[in-house]
Amino acid sequence: MAVPGLSRQAAAERLEQYGPNCLPKPARLSFIRLFILQFKSAFIYVLLAAFIACLLLGQILNAIFIFAVLMLNAIIGTVQEYSAQQAADALSKMVPSQTKVIRDGHPKMVDSLSLVPGDYILLSNGDRIGADIKIEKHNQFKVDESALTGESVAVNKTDLAFAGTLVTHGRAEGEVIATGARTQIGQIADLVRQGGSAKPPLMQRIERFTLIIAIATLIIIALIFGLTLLRGADLSQVFLLGVALAVSAIPEGLPAAITVALAIGMKRMSQANVIVRKLVAVESLGSCTYIASDKTGTLTVNEMTISQISLLSGERYHVAGTGLTPTGLVHKHGHGVPVSTARDPELHRLALTGVLANEAHLSFEAKQSHGDQMHADGDGVDLAFLALGYKLNLEMDKAKQPPQEQLFAYESENQFSASINQIEGRSVISVKGAVEKLLTMCQLDAQQTQAVLDETHWLARHGYRVLALASGEVSDPHHPLADLDFLGLVAMSDPLREDAIEAVALCQQAQIKVAMITGDHPVTALALARQLKLANDQDGVITGEQLTQVQQQSLAEFDHLIASHRVFARVQPRQKMEITESLIRQGEFVAMTGDGVNDAPALKHAHVGIAMGLKGTDVARESADLVLTDDRFSSIVKGIIEGRIVYNNIRKVIYLLISTGAAELLLFILSVLFAQPIPLFPLQILWLNLVTNGVQDVALAFEPGEGHEIDQPPRRPSEPIFDRLMLERLIVSALWMGIVAFGLFSLVLAIGSSENDARNLTLMLMVLFENVHALNSRSERNSLLRMPVLSNPLLLFGIILAQGIHIGASYTPGLSQALGISPIGLGQWLMLLSAASTLLFIDEYHKRLWRQQHKPKVRQATADRQLE
Repeated sequence: MAVPGLSRQAAAERLEQYGPNCLPKPARLSFIRLFILQFKSAFIYVLLAAFIACLLLGQILNAIFIFAVLMLNAIIGTVQEYSAQQAADALSKMVPSQTKVIRDGHPKMVDSLSLVPGDYILLSNGDRIGADIKIEKHNQFKVDESALTGESVAVNKTDLAFAGTLVTHGRAEGEVIATGARTQIGQIADLVRQGGSAKPPLMQRIERFTLIIAIATLIIIALIFGLTLLRGADLSQVFLLGVALAVSAIPEGLPAAITVALAIGMKRMSQANVIVRKLVAVESLGSCTYIASDKTGTLTVNEMTISQISLLSGERYHVAGTGLTPTGLVHKHGHGVPVSTARDPELHRLALTGVLANEAHLSFEAKQSHGDQMHADGDGVDLAFLALGYKLNLEMDKAKQPPQEQLFAYESENQFSASINQIEGRSVISVKGAVEKLLTMCQLDAQQTQAVLDETHWLARHGYRVLALASGEVSDPHHPLADLDFLGLVAMSDPLREDAIEAVALCQQAQIKVAMITGDHPVTALALARQLKLANDQDGVITGEQLTQVQQQSLAEFDHLIASHRVFARVQPRQKMEITESLIRQGEFVAMTGDGVNDAPALKHAHVGIAMGLKGTDVARESADLVLTDDRFSSIVKGIIEGRIVYNNIRKVIYLLISTGAAELLLFILSVLFAQPIPLFPLQILWLNLVTNGVQDVALAFEPGEGHEIDQPPRRPSEPIFDRLMLERLIVSALWMGIVAFGLFSLVLAIGSSENDARNLTLMLMVLFENVHALNSRSERNSLLRMPVLSNPLLLFGIILAQGIHIGASYTPGLSQALGISPIGLGQWLMLLSAASTLLFIDEYHKRLWRQQHKPKVRQATADRQLE
């Protein structure tokens, strides 16, 4: 008989032919490529034009400063995006590192990367399959294929087994038929790479915004340029004025400030167990209007838990606790006192039967620093019975001690598992399995049988998976599965996470639609949906089969079904993608969760793909924008709140920069209209925009939430950055700053002071205006007087630092000459501070008027914050 497997030489030749057994890594942008991409912006183009103009005019110092601004923005953006990319790479883990194969006729552990078609693999419980194989031999072989199919229940495999799936029971041998990109996982990964994803809403808004600002700036420059030329001004002065106008209108610090705001959000999200793979996804999550969530492991704990026990005598018991943790009391229905097996022999016998007819292992090791550490191995149903034994205080070591004479492993064809053990000199068989199957092994009268079936149907309607237990002394070794004592029923489920109900409710409060997608039976899905308040009856649940039937008839009707349902049961992997496409067609901004390879296309296609970090596959994580390190739905809600805070802070930064930039532009326009000299040189404006204001706008990005982010409706991707209120505030503040600054500049010139003195005082006034306006920018609606002073200490530090930098520069030789500034007296500084402080009163008065005009909305928001 030929020995299966390959020789080392044949394996090496095939490795050369087929390549290593790994999925092609998605292309990563190099540091240089990321750096070059930072220059794709309308703002950058205008600054590049200003840089070239300065070089042509011989304004080398101005050119150097503009060049430094361009480089600084590019470096900050590149470093942040590269860091996010590196964090994503760190999440990737190769599936099995070692696989047992037959090489040169002998079993050998090899690196899974070296597997090739023709290799003969030996698999046992706990192995993760490294390639697609054709099964040649098998013994009670079961595989968890949830990574591929989404089904959480292990299945018997007798023909083919696929890469990335996990052996949960038995043994098998087989020949490798596909590796790497040619495996089922590889084909799905290739489909993912071919797909695309929509541009994030923040990028859409920023691109529209920068284009509008750039076009408006060029139009203003052209008008001023023509006007000054008509007046007969020197051409070099006209160009210098154009550069100054461009520099004043462009918020040079904006790219860096946005990057910093996103990076802060990224760090806060990581603290909330959300890892950001793509920086702009920080804000995208806050824009979601629809979350399509997996059930298993995200909304539920992904651990089978026994929740109800019904004895043949009619007694019912409720089992508390979720998952495999040993905590959770057992109460008799209608009684508040916990029960124990010592006082209830029937319950003891049922629990012991579940422990003996069991192939799993569950133990807990005491750890001083982190509590008990759990060690679990085996089928989920078997583990649930062991957890029940712990909850009922069975002496588990003794319970497993009776010598085992024979084991009947679970087979789907048989629908039961059993164990014969020696107990006190007797051969006792313990059986658990399908209710109908065990009824044939027991002697029950018609009334008892009907009672069992009625109880089974009642439990099933409530979404439970129901198993029966029976035991008895073996009187005939040839027919051990006969004349058994029917003990009762256990109802088990994968229960909801403790925080899932509250998290879904918070999403609904935030006007975000939530849907549950599962491969489970509609009855099971409905039971969970009722708890989550996603559906009230079976009409609220739609199955994958129903969706297929309707989709073949009418796409419009298919979209209507998707829009009108929040619970999708018996859904096939491909249908997740179809659901996502339907929602996008209907204008939803979709976040999709998933953990399996089968989820990857939908994750890639959704606006925000969210993968599971604990139980997710590499392909799913590579396809996602965000990764949950704890696999909890509640972490998505935390991420939504952080995403909204980030967007609000970006708007605050934009408001600060654009309003001060508009004030500078107005200052220049008034100077040209009234035939005054250039009020500020380009270098002074860059100093103003990037150094003094730059310190503050970065600090403003650290603002905490104002407490009502969850009450805000989701933003439409088409929604502009500037709403009516923000535009009103910008116009009022820019007009006030620009007019006051021009008045000061003209007054200083009128009393006979030099142009340099006038620019020096005007520059200091603008710095003080920026200091005051940074405080105004902390809230769009709320009065500054009602905001905690120290809720953002970095902003106060930034304001002091900005003022200190400017004053320090005026005393620094070389720098003061380059900037054209000099120290001013305390009296002058106090006068300028008084003038700048008027902006605070102007903005507070405008906010008050707005609140009076929108009293109902403001009161509602205040009431919501008080409830929180």
